[in-house]
Amino acid sequence: MKTKTRLQLSTLMFLQYFIWGAWYVTIGTYMLNSLQFEGIQVGLVYGTFAISAMISPFFVGLIADKFFATEKVLGTLHLLGALLLYVASTSKSFSLFYPSMLIYTMSYTPTMALSNSLAFHQMKNPGQEFPGIRVFGTIGWIIAGLTIGFMVIEDSVNQLYLAAIASLVLGLYSFTLPHVPPKKSSGETLKQIMGLDALALLKQRPFAIIIISSILTCIPLSFYFSFTNPFLNEIGMVNAAGKMTMGQMSELIFLFAMPFFFKRLGVKKMIMVGMLAWLIRYIMFSFGNVEGLVWMLYLGIILHGICYDFFFVTGQIYVDNKAPKHLRSSAQGMITFATYGFGMFIGTWFSGKIVDFYSISDGGEILHQWDKIWHIPAIIAFVVLILFGVMFKEEKQAKIQESPQ
Repeated sequence: MKTKTRLQLSTLMFLQYFIWGAWYVTIGTYMLNSLQFEGIQVGLVYGTFAISAMISPFFVGLIADKFFATEKVLGTLHLLGALLLYVASTSKSFSLFYPSMLIYTMSYTPTMALSNSLAFHQMKNPGQEFPGIRVFGTIGWIIAGLTIGFMVIEDSVNQLYLAAIASLVLGLYSFTLPHVPPKKSSGETLKQIMGLDALALLKQRPFAIIIISSILTCIPLSFYFSFTNPFLNEIGMVNAAGKMTMGQMSELIFLFAMPFFFKRLGVKKMIMVGMLAWLIRYIMFSFGNVEGLVWMLYLGIILHGICYDFFFVTGQIYVDNKAPKHLRSSAQGMITFATYGFGMFIGTWFSGKIVDFYSISDGGEILHQWDKIWHIPAIIAFVVLILFGVMFKEEKQAKIQESPQ
């Protein structure tokens, strides 16, 4: 790959995930503190991303890459996203803010697949070349969090302005990216595009248990993404957004270490370690504080690398190896739909209900019983861990042959 192309793609990934990181972690704090939304409303707003994740395969698979050049669709969607983020910034009531964010996430989620598709189109060996490009996306997310923390705008509308500016920049920049013409019709059916032809794999018990466990694990996952930043701010942690980027830093470390653990643990133990990390994380949050037990909070954040990589990445690799070659794309589509779509939608709604249940009014200020709130995802993680450990049987002949990408 030419140096110019590598720089273009690296910049694309950086901005793509900078935009997401600029609002996704901290918008819960903005909604609770500045807009005075209820917990269920915060959960519903986070649920817009899950709804969009379920819809975006229709857009990308049926329209975007079949009729228009990828870079032009990418640019148009990010320019539209910049406008929608600005509209959201002017919306102060839930009745206006929710639809603004729903329409925005519908414009953003397709760009994740499109940016990957554009990058793959420039590569001769994606397995070797893509990780070095994609890592700039994680760096972009980290820089976004550090910027939010440095600017002290975790509960401010300015985070939406920051995301809008980045979206505007990437929208314009996208039109300078390498040209990727529309794909010729591949004869794919709607069933194949949505990954529904991989449903037959659910007849295999290990595969079905992986999918079901992934959906259930998205419930405690939703607690973390939706309410960790409000929690840390409410208990008095300074620069919570910046410190939460330690989670992405650990994700990078454990991602590169995964091949080492694969050889020694295997699929079942890897996934169980990931589930156990979720349990430990919420126990740490439940008992931690910003004084003598602040180390518990840091540990809970740093565990993100194990929580995410050991569970979700391992599951994705298992699905890829388990599915026949002609169903691999469909199988990945199905697990993405089940987790980031269906599972996260349930999780964001449920987490919002729990936060409201453990909210108390103190002189007009809404406070939360965070120790009790964190007990709920900890219990769920424990139950899923036990059920998975009992029910999942790893075939001796099944080996992971590919390192995580």
